[in-house]
Amino acid sequence: MSATQTFSNPPIKASSITDKKVLNPENESLGNIKEIVIDPCTGRVAYAVLSFGGFLGMGGKLFAVPFGALKYNVTIGSYYLDIAKERLEAAPGFDPEHWPSMADEKWNSEVHAFYECTPYWQ
Repeated sequence: MSATQTFSNPPIKASSITDKKVLNPENESLGNIKEIVIDPCTGRVAYAVLSFGGFLGMGGKLFAVPFGALKYNVTIGSYYLDIAKERLEAAPGFDPEHWPSMADEKWNSEVHAFYECTPYWQ
């Protein structure tokens, strides 16, 4: 009889990612993941939408962070984004009531360039 082989980091539900804390390398909180954006044609996770700023999670900007820019820390159950808080404040963000057109190729390219991350479609 052979032993069952398991993944060291198995796939997880998108709902288990939302509300996860995002930290920078200095362990400062950068906010929480509010939404996961998936490319419907490839099935790839395109962005984690990060809530940052505001008061008690209300009124802050949202940021579409390329999912490839995030690194998961299994030990503490949080994501890391290698960016200073001050730089994140200057990131291309949007109002929660007015999302950008994610079909806009220029917008997608600019977001990936800001985070110095290879676009998920390449």
